[in-house]
Amino acid sequence: MSEQSLRVVVADDQALVRTGFRLILESEGIEVVAEAEDGEQAVAAVRRCRPDVVLMDIRMPGLDGLEAARRILADGARQPPRIIMLTTFDLDHYVYAAMAAGASGFLLKDVTPEHLAAAVRLVRTGDALLAPAITRRLVERFARPDDPAGAATPHRELGTLTPRELEVMGLLARGLSNAELAARLGLSEATVKTHVARILGKLGLRDRAQVVVAAYETGLVSVGSAEHR
Repeated sequence: MSEQSLRVVVADDQALVRTGFRLILESEGIEVVAEAEDGEQAVAAVRRCRPDVVLMDIRMPGLDGLEAARRILADGARQPPRIIMLTTFDLDHYVYAAMAAGASGFLLKDVTPEHLAAAVRLVRTGDALLAPAITRRLVERFARPDDPAGAATPHRELGTLTPRELEVMGLLARGLSNAELAARLGLSEATVKTHVARILGKLGLRDRAQVVVAAYETGLVSVGSAEHR
């Protein structure tokens, strides 16, 4: 994928946020193909423009970002966009639900320009989870047995994973990057990427964000068991 082909929709109810993100992304050669100020507009913009990535504010009037993300990802598009949720707080309880619904990660609204552009490029590849340590904390906080949204449920394909793939999945859920996984397991990063790709394929998951959620929901990794980094 060429840099020029990276297309983004920015959905936020604050005009200044949308304008700021547009200026940052366009200065990095990333095309902003549409803006939306609520969830309904975001869904319509995605259907119209078919972007690669959507920056989606969680809290918007009318249809909120969470429901908009669900509708976009359930739309049946052959290549649905990657969705990055925007939040003011790093442990917003809506973010876990968004990840479970298929969002690829999240960013704080005060993200630096450099991190914003890098995150959009990164999530488009599906190759790494955004802010893995923060995401792990969020999953640990909200994926609790007394929470119906976070209750552990068996995954019908989990038994198809090899012991090594289960090990890789567990370490992903603890927030390790590809480089850290490679060092921990004595593998090359290319081999780690192959294991991750096989996990995604066998479980029918879109990216590493969904792997993290699935690891907690299936009980492969339990709340409180993750290692400190």
